[in-house]
Amino acid sequence: MTSLEQTREAWENGADAYDRLLTATDTQAAEEALRRAGVGPGTRLLDIAAGGGALSVPAARLGGEVLAVDFSRAMVELLRRRAERLGLTNLDVRVMDGTQLDLPDASFDVAGSVLGIMLFPDRARGLSEMARVLRKGGTGLMLTLGPPPAVEPFGLFLEALLEAVPGFTPPAASPLFCLADPEVLRAELEAAGLSSVEAEPFAATLPVESPESLWEPLVAGAPAAEGILEGLPEDRVRAAREVFEGKLRGRAGGDGSLTLTVTFNIGIGRK
Repeated sequence: MTSLEQTREAWENGADAYDRLLTATDTQAAEEALRRAGVGPGTRLLDIAAGGGALSVPAARLGGEVLAVDFSRAMVELLRRRAERLGLTNLDVRVMDGTQLDLPDASFDVAGSVLGIMLFPDRARGLSEMARVLRKGGTGLMLTLGPPPAVEPFGLFLEALLEAVPGFTPPAASPLFCLADPEVLRAELEAAGLSSVEAEPFAATLPVESPESLWEPLVAGAPAAEGILEGLPEDRVRAAREVFEGKLRGRAGGDGSLTLTVTFNIGIGRK
């Protein structure tokens, strides 16, 4: 199995878990990006690696003419059902590789990605494709994760592993945080051909129903998190989960619920 097929399989298996874990939180940041991009009725928008529709659903609700693409059939079907349920007839959903968009040049007013292109094996190709389909004067946007301490679910996950697994070393370069530095995001958007690029942090919230409810969707919904656990003894993974849930209980309110912060970087530029 090729690395692309392995990545596709991971996202196929984790589609529902990712959607439960992060789509609502991703949407908070996406709505802010859409506001900054001036999306409104009639805006032609492309959502690349669309996942659960954090960008495409609010864009369609604003009246845009939206195409959402993803290489995971499971994600596409999930989003198609969501669009039908919401009555969003202006949201089209297709299976498509974001590094080889089967779309003409200069065909969209806005093109963007929420935690999608940042995970491509060939990120430069994905950004180049995003820029290619933008009309002159169009807007490209990217939402990426900030540094691990500012993405509290993952930061606490790593802290728990450090405490529970002797000799554990955090990954030096997790793909989840490849664009955690806004300046790096800015440089990559400029290299793709965008100008007047702005990139800055935006803090969103992740409501957590209970301390015991977060571990499984976190691991299943983020293939990079699941990969960190590969090869660890089962008893150490159980211990890490206990530490993780203990940290969450320490933050929880009287009813056991709590809210964590997820910091994104919002990058926007013009073609």
